[in-house]
Amino acid sequence: QVQLVESGGGLVQAGGSLRLSCAASGRTFSSYNIGWFRRAPGKERDFVGAISWSGGNTIYVDSAKGRFTISRDNIKNTVYLQMNSLKPEDTAVYYCAARGNSGLVTSSAGYGTWGQGTQVTVSS
Repeated sequence: QVQLVESGGGLVQAGGSLRLSCAASGRTFSSYNIGWFRRAPGKERDFVGAISWSGGNTIYVDSAKGRFTISRDNIKNTVYLQMNSLKPEDTAVYYCAARGNSGLVTSSAGYGTWGQGTQVTVSS
C-alpha cells in the first residue's frame, strides 16, 4: 500500500506558476499510475490529469492542456504538477491519487489511495 502527501500549494497571482509535489511512501510506488484532482469551493472533485507508472503517458483535462504538466521521479518517489499561467478559476484544493498500472482513467472512482490535499489560491 502506498501513502501520498501533497505539498507546494499557496497563494499566487493570476498568470503565475506553482509546482505541486506528491510524495509517496512505499517501495512499490513505481508500479502505480498517479492522478491529480481538484475540488473548488462548492464544487465536486474534478480530474486534472494523470501520469502512467513509467511516466511515458500523460492525460489532461482540456482546461489544463498547454498550462499544466505532470511528471514523476520514481527514484524520489514523487510526482509533480507544474502549473503555469494560473487563473482564478484554478483555485481549489489539489489532490493526488494512486491506482494500479492498468491504464489511465479520469474518474475518481478508479483511484484507491488519496493524499490529504494542498490548497492553491489564485488571486486576480
